[in-house]
Amino acid sequence: MAYNYNFFKHLILGRRLVNDPIYFKTKELTAMEISKEPKRTEVLNFLLAYLKRDTTYLEIGTRNTADNYKQIKATKKYSVDPGVEFFDPTIDFKLSSDAFFKQLDEGSILSNTIKFDLIFIDGLHLAEQVQKDIENALRYLKDDGFIALHDCNPPTEWHARENYNYRQTPAHGYWNGTTWKAFQKARFNPSLFSCCIDTDWGLGLISKKHPLGKAIGPNNPFFEYNIFEKNRTVNLNLMSFEDLKNILQ
Repeated sequence: MAYNYNFFKHLILGRRLVNDPIYFKTKELTAMEISKEPKRTEVLNFLLAYLKRDTTYLEIGTRNTADNYKQIKATKKYSVDPGVEFFDPTIDFKLSSDAFFKQLDEGSILSNTIKFDLIFIDGLHLAEQVQKDIENALRYLKDDGFIALHDCNPPTEWHARENYNYRQTPAHGYWNGTTWKAFQKARFNPSLFSCCIDTDWGLGLISKKHPLGKAIGPNNPFFEYNIFEKNRTVNLNLMSFEDLKNILQ
């Protein structure tokens, strides 16, 4: 009788995973994160409404405009995405974020004097790129504006893996990448205020002016996940949406 090696390999692997407490806990935390409310769109629209004026919104890493962008309530809004994962013909600037800001600096798109009320960063979820996006966003942010970043609160180390394509983990295809490291670095900056809303995989907020939360000392200089995890509430200034409303009231 011929045996299908791959079939038995996956069968045995599947049984091991199901009985693995780490696998089970990761699956539980994934489901918990998916169920959290509100979603990022509601928080972003709250920030825009809070400013009580005509607003200009920029979204970096839009992917499918139906997911968030089309629901954003701003006077003017612009979307940026290179179309690698999902081609959406309605994207305003089919560019990488680096190319977008370079052309913005040169004045070849929009105007190099433009300032945004809210910039939402949801592009490549790797710390080096997110750090570049934060630095560029700060240059084009109004003094009382906000930067928001998706995926700042990975529930496990599996969700915070560097390689998106490595899916044979307890987190499966769910991926927050290393965005948390770039946000953590912003939390070390004494010139910025920041917090993370505990919903939708963690919505990090950065402001030059609004008292979202003071900086912390560089307590994790090598950005190790286990150190981050031990005190994530302080490291992220993790709070609820209601807490944010109370701060900004």
